This record gives sequence, C-alpha cells and structure tokens, in this order.
Amino acid sequence: MKHLYLTDEHHIFRHSFRKFLETEAIPYYDEWEKNRIIPRDFWKKMGQQGFLCPDVDEAYNGSGVDWGFNIVINEELERIGSSMIGISLHNDIVVPYITTYGTEEQKKRWLPKCVKGEMITAIAMTEPGTGSDLANIKTTAIKDGDHYIVNGQKTFITNGIQSDLVIAACKTDPKAEPKHKGISLLAIERGTSGFSRGRKLDKVGLHSQDTAELIFEDCRVPAENVIGQEGEGFHYMMEKLQQERLVVALAAQVASEEMLSTTVEYVKSREAFGKPISKFQNTQFKIVEMATKIEVSRAFLDQLIARHMEGENVVTKISMAKWWITDMAKQIASECMQLHGGYGYMEEYKIARRYRDIPVMAIYAGTNEIMKTIIAKNMKL
Repeated sequence: MKHLYLTDEHHIFRHSFRKFLETEAIPYYDEWEKNRIIPRDFWKKMGQQGFLCPDVDEAYNGSGVDWGFNIVINEELERIGSSMIGISLHNDIVVPYITTYGTEEQKKRWLPKCVKGEMITAIAMTEPGTGSDLANIKTTAIKDGDHYIVNGQKTFITNGIQSDLVIAACKTDPKAEPKHKGISLLAIERGTSGFSRGRKLDKVGLHSQDTAELIFEDCRVPAENVIGQEGEGFHYMMEKLQQERLVVALAAQVASEEMLSTTVEYVKSREAFGKPISKFQNTQFKIVEMATKIEVSRAFLDQLIARHMEGENVVTKISMAKWWITDMAKQIASECMQLHGGYGYMEEYKIARRYRDIPVMAIYAGTNEIMKTIIAKNMKL
C-alpha cells in the first residue's frame, strides 16, 4: 500500500522489522497472552536492533530518523496483535515528553536507556475517580526543599508493572484556579521510596499488555525530575495528546485491515449449502461495505499523519479520526465475528481475540464522547 509519507527507506525498514517480528514475536504471542505480560527480553531485543524510539536524536543513542519509521513500527506491531500497544506508548507517547520538554541532564540520563530497552516508560494520568477530566486529578506533589512529596493513586496505567520510569500528572498547586494551572509532570523512577504497584489489572482484552494501579505514599521525588516547567503539565498533555490519539486511530485502522483480510480468507474457504459462503450475496455486501469504510478511513488517516509530520496543528481532524476509526473497528470486529459463525467465538480464531481487544480503543486516550466534545468546541458550536 502506498502512503503519502513513506519512502523506499521506510519500506526497507518495514521488511527488516517484519522479519524480526516473525522470529522474535509471532511464535511467542499466544504464550505472552496466556502469561499476561510481554517479557523484558523482547524489549531489549527491540532496543538492540534499533526498533525502540528511532526518532530520538543520535546524541542519545537514537537513530534520529523521521516519525515515519515509528509509523511502520506501530503498523507491524498491531498486525501481530493489539497487546503490543505498550511499545507504541513508550515510543510515541511517553518518551516524546522527555525529548520535547526535558532538560539536557534528563535526556542524557534517561533517553539512552529508553532506546536500548533497558528502561520501560509509562504515563500516569488516570485516577480511580478521574478519567478524561484531567483538571480534577487528586494526586498531589507538594514541594519540600529539593524534593516533592507525592501522594495519590493512579489506575489503568499501560506498562504499569514493567515500567522503570513513570511520568505522573500531579497537583503541585492544589488551590490553583483554574484547576488545570496547578498541574505538573514528575518523572518517578522505579525504586523511589513511597512508590509501589498495586495489582496487575485483569482486563477483558489486551491480555499480554500489563496494566496496573500505581500508588504513591509520601513518595519523595527529586525536584530535578520535574518535566518542563512547574504548573505547565496540563498544557504539555494537551499538546502531546494529538500524537497519542493519532497512534490509537492508526492501531484501529490496522486492526480493521487485518480483521477484514482474515475474514475474506475464511469466507472463501468455508462452505455452506455446497458453495463457499463468499458466494452468498449477503456475505459479499458485508465484505464490500467493510472494505469501503476501511479504504475511506485509510485515505483520511494517511493525510492526517502526513500533516502531523509536517508539524501542523490538526487536533480537530485527529479527534474526528480517533472516534470514527475506533468506532468503525468495533463494528468491523462484530461483523467479522458474525461471518465466522460459531468458529468466530472460538479462542483459536484470531477474530475472537480482536473482538475482545478492540473496544477499549474507543475509551483510552480520551473517550470518543470527549473527542466529539473537542470537535464541537473547535467548531464553535
């Protein structure tokens, strides 16, 4: 498939990465799903081969390439399964906070380890009582000399169990008005006193992706671990959510393409009443409808990725893509399972796993209802 933003170099890279995954990921993916975690050894292998954070500058052991290489990585990981999302979060959501807002000392301290797979990252925004309403988080970080004392709890944290560095959204000024002005981002390292993990959460889908609760009890974080400026955390999160939502839309798009491809193969091989079920008009119409939606969504998404890579602010359209494509993916998962008949409900068929994994895409990175609110606001409705 031709993209607006990929060159021959990207396609060569894709071939290399796909071969790596065929050896190091595909044979083990079922085992990872059963064990409910992706082993750290795989992260290190990714890092050794240059497949983590390739857009990080060469000064910090990255490859310094354009974001198109990250897109290739995201697409190939999603083709294996949605539980690989923790790697995309590391590459495209957490590490960019450090590269964009971090000090030179922070970059030197953390980025080489992130690139090598020696340090796994997470971002902690969501709390038990606060989801999309980030301005009302309750976790506090109160200055105490050259440290902050952090108290609070985070939940639904991707890479929560394995993470070595967590960027946590905290209230450094709980009395600030408006409320979002008092939010800062603190990088909290594994082993910091007062920082502990809660349970690894038992999710409906995304089984091998570790999701956890994080607990901060009088957690002492050095003041030098503030990301960017104190009080600017909400602004930073709003800036980075454009890329995060684009990554989610891309995952939903690739998952849709994979579900359709799997289903087309199945309906051609499965017979009923003496002929392949692909020969029935209802099957053909369902397949054609899905194929058309997927093609239209891909065209929209590709031009958004190209514009994002050019540095354009396309928040409104990315919000459109995020809700539209994730909703589409849910519909396609349901239709494809139906076309598989009873076999679609069996765990050994890929569509069953996709059916479980897809729905959360409409929830994380801001629910689709929040996406519509953002669009309406930007349309001045």
